[in-house]
Amino acid sequence: MRIVSGIQPTGNLHLGNYLGAIRNWVRMQDDAAKNGADCLFFLADLHAISMPHTPADLAANTRGMVAALVACGIDPDRATLFNQAQVPAHAELQWLLNGTARIGWLNRMTQFKDKSGKNREGASAALFTYPVLQAADVLLYQATHVPVGEDQKQHLELARDIAQKFNNDFCPEDAPVFTLPDPIIPPDAARIMSLRDGSAKMSKSDPSDMSRINLTDDADAMMQKVKKAKTDPEPLPSEAAGLAERPEARNLVGIYATMAETSVDAVLRDFAGKGFGAFKPALGELLVEKLGPINARFVALKEDRAALDAILHKGAAKARALAAPTLNATYDALGLVRG
Repeated sequence: MRIVSGIQPTGNLHLGNYLGAIRNWVRMQDDAAKNGADCLFFLADLHAISMPHTPADLAANTRGMVAALVACGIDPDRATLFNQAQVPAHAELQWLLNGTARIGWLNRMTQFKDKSGKNREGASAALFTYPVLQAADVLLYQATHVPVGEDQKQHLELARDIAQKFNNDFCPEDAPVFTLPDPIIPPDAARIMSLRDGSAKMSKSDPSDMSRINLTDDADAMMQKVKKAKTDPEPLPSEAAGLAERPEARNLVGIYATMAETSVDAVLRDFAGKGFGAFKPALGELLVEKLGPINARFVALKEDRAALDAILHKGAAKARALAAPTLNATYDALGLVRG
């Protein structure tokens, strides 16, 4: 079993990233270590250049993301942690797979439509072919499983289509080049919403920093953001059904339940009938208790550029070695002659 997943280094990790993905990465890493499986986690810096960006910020965010991931519990000695740019095989395999991917397939990708908006003709070619690079990211390492959210399932299906077509077109039936990866959709993956709008997902691209809890926030910042989070004037109900039409209340109670690793109903049993004047301080204290150690480790790591670069260098060396057999087999299958 080999698990591969990536995250774009486009700013600070926030609570939604942690509860929706990173905490599950740490659990997968721990389970893999017990079961003899592999986990590869990468910073998708090649994907980041598909959209307008500032080069200095990308470099700083890449190192900052390494510090945040390690602070969250990703262990470079037990998982392979690297950035795409140090493993040229990602870009090489994308180009080789472009011959198999079809324009019609890419035209159906909903994320391109969302990100390009009304200026489709002005979008970069990299944004259009982004899903082919995603396919290369996982097929390169013979990934058996890929953690995905609902918004990425379509891209994993494309990766499987590309792998299947390539194997059918260029490989003997008993010797396919690529493994078809299966999705992992963790049953407890949390969907964390904005602190300012309970109907919008918590996002690092939101212009308001008050909309999210960053993993880089100190205790005072966390408490202040929770205190100012949007709510309604009604007291909390005694069961989850009472939150159905209250998105902000549902979000805050859901965050509490997820952080405490309990159920929404269990939280409501403790706070039923109480207002947010009582609930918010309790939520803030829980966040400080759980995220405070992560913040402390992050602060200690983030300025040690040499240590962060060493982590990426070590992970990239291992990733390059793991990638080489698949890349070589792809060149050979296509009949490309190399010295």
